Amino acid sequence: MQKLVFFVGVAGTGKTTVARKLAERIQAAFLDRDTVGGRFVEKMLEMNGLDVNDRDSDFYKKHLRDLEYDTTKDICIENLAAGQNVFMISPFTAELKNKAWIEEVLAAAGRSKSEVDVKVIAVTLSDMDTQKQRIIDRQTERDTWKLEHWDDFKHRVQFVPEVNWDIPESSILVFDNSGDLTDEKVENVYQFVQASEK
Repeated sequence: MQKLVFFVGVAGTGKTTVARKLAERIQAAFLDRDTVGGRFVEKMLEMNGLDVNDRDSDFYKKHLRDLEYDTTKDICIENLAAGQNVFMISPFTAELKNKAWIEEVLAAAGRSKSEVDVKVIAVTLSDMDTQKQRIIDRQTERDTWKLEHWDDFKHRVQFVPEVNWDIPESSILVFDNSGDLTDEKVENVYQFVQASEK
């Protein structure tokens, strides 16, 4: 079966890091929504006189948020249709709540649930200090706004998004990414992804 794996959670929990570790062992298209839409979003924010790193503004949420997610979805569909495994990295909070969203993705790719194994890995942390330090350590421009507005930005790092998709409970993993990402932890996530529903 093809694998369609979503790495979700708030910023700084290590979604991309976990996904990269899995990508070393499972060949997959690697779709990080920040990479897919980042340059375009920054340019549009700049053209409208807004902070290029602010993903919390009303303008971003109204005009750009869905554009980024829908473009990432389109690339996902193309890869599924071509027979590729796909890793999707982003919070996907609204999409996970929408039961029809995953059905639309599979249908548009000409695939069924018997052909594509959909998994959700909710990456969490045990404390806010770890989240902030990881955001500082990764040193990306888009995090400048978050750090300068930390009290406004900070989210519950143990937050697990609501998943309304028609997939088994056993296809959802809450992964505490606190501490070092050891080989044992990576192996456990790998076994979760590789496991097929009976």
